[in-house]
Amino acid sequence: MDILLAFYIITGVIMLLAAIAMVNTRNMVYSALYMVVVFLATAVLYLIYQAPLIAMIQITVYAGGIMVLFVFVIMLIGTDKMIHEEHIRWHRPLAFILTFALVAETAYLAVYRFGQPTLTLVNQDFGSPNEIGLALFQKYVLPVEVTSVLLLVAMVGTIVLAFRKEKTK
Repeated sequence: MDILLAFYIITGVIMLLAAIAMVNTRNMVYSALYMVVVFLATAVLYLIYQAPLIAMIQITVYAGGIMVLFVFVIMLIGTDKMIHEEHIRWHRPLAFILTFALVAETAYLAVYRFGQPTLTLVNQDFGSPNEIGLALFQKYVLPVEVTSVLLLVAMVGTIVLAFRKEKTK
């Protein structure tokens, strides 16, 4: 067995177990930590696919920024006082049906389509920092600039609202 295939399988198993633990854990902070494990395993998959920039963006943006925001909101809400009730009664049977369908489809593809090429080869430079930089600042320069102005306006608006609240207190 190839070493990359072994890493791929191990990472996939870790990702699957962390996702199952994330969904089944009652404590939301632990669930968020399991989600960080899923994000880190996704970054490892990107490294296996030789896309280091995408892996670092995954770690920085998702495992770093987004999850810090999630944990902050969880702590702010105070989930220890929440009563866990199951409001939607039909979601568990639906989840089992969809899981069975996904497993059946995966088993079918593994048995009957094993060995057949399903992916096309991509350029060797695909996903490299140079190619992403060229795409962002040549082909997609207008959306990047509009997004940067929008983020700047949101940041200035947040600062203005924060100072207004302090003045009224």
